[in-house]
Amino acid sequence: MKKITTIISAVALSLSLSGISACAQTVTSPTESLAEQNTMSVLWYQTSGEAKALYYQGYNLGKMRLDDILSKRVKNKGLKPAIVLDLDETVIDNSPLFAGKIVSGENYPLNWSKWEDKAAAQPLPGALEFLTYADSKGVAIFYITNRKEAKKAITVKNLQAIGVPQAASDHVFLKQKGESGKENRRLQVAKTHEIVLLFGDNLGDFSGFDELSVTGRIDAVTKHKEEFGRKLIVFPNPMYGDWEGAIYNHNSSKSIEERLKLRKESLQPFQP
Repeated sequence: MKKITTIISAVALSLSLSGISACAQTVTSPTESLAEQNTMSVLWYQTSGEAKALYYQGYNLGKMRLDDILSKRVKNKGLKPAIVLDLDETVIDNSPLFAGKIVSGENYPLNWSKWEDKAAAQPLPGALEFLTYADSKGVAIFYITNRKEAKKAITVKNLQAIGVPQAASDHVFLKQKGESGKENRRLQVAKTHEIVLLFGDNLGDFSGFDELSVTGRIDAVTKHKEEFGRKLIVFPNPMYGDWEGAIYNHNSSKSIEERLKLRKESLQPFQP
């Protein structure tokens, strides 16, 4: 009997230690946790029909608005019409970068530079059709992105490889050293063209939204509500953006632990 008891105890101890070992293996680091939290966002962006539908919807709306605007313009009077678009998650898809980080568990740093150097970003639904249509109407197209100026040549190469119209050096404006937003580049375009439509996945792609708090951004959206769908067209991006930066008070030096804490504190849960 004593022998049987000893065997049972040994088995129980073994199972207990195995359980502890398994738990230890499943504990994730803060970096892995930060990456893992983006899983549903990236999955939705890459696999949902809804995400594709919203891009088609935005570009279809852009075409209708462009037709309406051009039909009411007096030719040869005033500045030539232009549209301004962001690039990342507006014209081209960078979600593979974020998917890769989730799989590897190495959310930071994101290594945008290595991804950009591949020039592998593909067009988003409806983008090429709309841009080709705008180009056929004689509308100037400008791309204003917060990619760094050093990446201009490779960015233009990527755009040209996938057939983006007017993807020339003088139509692609990248972020200059010391810039905090896109307003100066928009004003540069406005000196020679009338900007009739703007497209982006981030409120910072439009005027009046830079460096605002969470509530400030929402208030600004309400203030400009008549412009959305008329001059400003927004695309979905749950993966990253100024919306997240606002949660951290636009402080990029916050630690991963602080970011995880602020994410949870910013939730508005149901209180039974």
